[in-house]
Formats: sequence, C-alpha cells, structure tokens
Amino acid sequence: MTPGSYYIGIMSGTSLDAIDVVIARRTSSGFEQVAGYAQDLPENLRSRLLQICRDKHVDLQTLGETDQQFALACADAVNQLLTESGLSAPQIFAIGSHGQTIFHSPCGLYPFTQQIGDAALIAARTGIPCVADFRRMDMAYGGQGAPLVPAFHQALFSEKGQNRIIVNIGGIANISVLTSDKNVLGYDTGPGNMLMDAWINETQQKSFDKNAAFAAQGQVIQALLTQLLTEPYFKQAPPKSTGREKFNLLWLKQQLSLVDTEQYSDADIQRTLLEFSAVTISEQIQIHSRGCDAFVCGGGALNPLLMERLQILLPKHAINDTHSLHIDPMYVEAVAFAWLAEQRCLEKPVPLKAVTGAKQDAILGCVYLP
Repeated sequence: MTPGSYYIGIMSGTSLDAIDVVIARRTSSGFEQVAGYAQDLPENLRSRLLQICRDKHVDLQTLGETDQQFALACADAVNQLLTESGLSAPQIFAIGSHGQTIFHSPCGLYPFTQQIGDAALIAARTGIPCVADFRRMDMAYGGQGAPLVPAFHQALFSEKGQNRIIVNIGGIANISVLTSDKNVLGYDTGPGNMLMDAWINETQQKSFDKNAAFAAQGQVIQALLTQLLTEPYFKQAPPKSTGREKFNLLWLKQQLSLVDTEQYSDADIQRTLLEFSAVTISEQIQIHSRGCDAFVCGGGALNPLLMERLQILLPKHAINDTHSLHIDPMYVEAVAFAWLAEQRCLEKPVPLKAVTGAKQDAILGCVYLP
C-alpha cells in the first residue's frame, strides 16, 4: 500500500461506554492517527448489550436486531468522523471493525468467539469496504483469538535495542511485552475497569468513576483483595484471554459473599477493586521485566489513582501513557483495527501465534465490499 493511504478503525470494548472511531494513515515512516471521534452508545443499545452479556442467552429476534442496531451506530460514527475531518468515503481504503464481543469462549470443547455489528451494513451505509471478523481465523488454527493488539503494538511501538511494556486498560487489561529481539508476548491480565465500572453503576448509578473520585474516598479492604486474588485465572499460564463472561457483577457479588464487608463502605469496595486491577497488572509486568518503560492506553490511562498505584507498585518502571508515543491513549485500539484492516488488504499474516497459541500466523478478517 502506498504512503498516504487512509484507513478507519472502529473499536467498542468490554467497557461498553462508547464506539471509538479513528482515521489513520500509512506514512513513509509508519502508521499514524489523523483524527478520532468517540460516539456514546445509545442507552437502549448499551442496556441490551449488557443484558445479553450478563444473562448469556438471547432470543434470535433480539440478537439479529442488536446486530443491526450496533452496525448502524458504527456507520453513523464513521460518517460523523468523516464530516468532522473533511475527508470523504472515496479517500478511505478500508474500515477495520472489531464489532462488539458478546461472548468469548476460547477453551471449551468447541472454542468460539462472537462479535456482532453487521459489517455488510457498515460497508453499505458508509460506501467504504469493511474488514471484520478478525478473531475466528486465529481460533481456527487453535489460538485464543485474543488479544490481537500485541502485533500492532510490536509494529508501531517497538524500538530497536529497547524493551517496552504496553498496557491496555479497558474493561479487561492486557499487556504486550516488546523486546529488542522483535519477539512479542501478550495476554489478558484480568480485569481493568470492568469491575470498577460495574460496582459504581450498581451503587452510584454512574457509568464509571471519573478521576477515581469515588475510589479515593475509600480504603483497601485487605481481606477482600486477598479473596479476589484467589481466582484461578491469575495462576493460568499464557496464552490466555478473558472477558465479561468471567469477570462481571455476579462474579464480584459471589466474591463479596465470601468476605465480611459489613463494616466497610461502598467506596472501600471501589478502592479495593482499583487495587485489584493495579496488583494483577503489575504482578504480570514484573514476571517479564525487572525494569523498563511501560506505556498505558485505554480508559485506565485517564484514572489518576490507578496510574499512581501502578507507578508505586512498579518502582523500577517508568509509567507513562501513549501520548509520549504519539497516539492518544483513548484511541490506540481503534488505530490497531485500522492497521489490521491494512494487513488484511495487503493479505499479510498477522504475527500472533506466540501470543494466542495458534499453530500458525494467519491472514485475519473478512472483507465486505459496498
């Protein structure tokens, strides 16, 4: 692909807060973000998605309608970004759409992953080819299908002669370990913002704890933190991936039932959940690095208390966000899917077998032409 080619990336993660859309451009020196836009999910769509993920069952009528509704929201977000950027559909080579994960089951008898958001409808409503369904080919070769972003992190953020850690803190947190020998390792560490968001929504009817204001009012409940850390997932060796299927409000309430928390406030639980995320992320970083630069992206990068705790727990690491690598931390994953769309259009295998455990690297994604 020639320098100057534009791609769009669409990302909606496990936090279910917004649809992030970016325009990125291939340049002679790399791949750069040009513009970004975050569109809040319509409340009725968000509620329906949360119910589907929570209940783990849905009738076919609701599933089909939600698939279409989500795709229409994605197309609207793309068209809005084009209007704001001054670019037009013919200037965009392709869209890369992650879709919305409603279930991820990589370890069962018949492993599968399910993302919704009809790519054909996105292509039709935008007039731009849309690449989607990135995970299933990796799973067809025995991989976890997740996380996909470490290959992008390696392509964009690796630096010769340096080791780096990229930490993506969305609903689920994942790390990418970038080494000077060009090998990449990555996996989901566990909850990022998901449990914090679920708890503040349950107790304060807020979608997230802005600036950690609620958590800052509390103190860590050590007994609860110890109980949370007994989850077997944290002892599991990579490759591994997880999601809302495991870490959700029901799981949290089950953990709370095992600990006496009557004397503690809701804010204390919120603070403990923040510490839980910080500890599980930092423990995994320490396994792979005695000290190097670590760059945080995703919504967690905007949580000052979480960032402070990571730095305290990792005193030998310099903790920054990806602004210092020239990409807005809120849009790194969306840029990753623009990059994945480019790789698909070039028919390039994405180097992920060391991350996901697949038997081989594969060309990822299906192309839907308008």
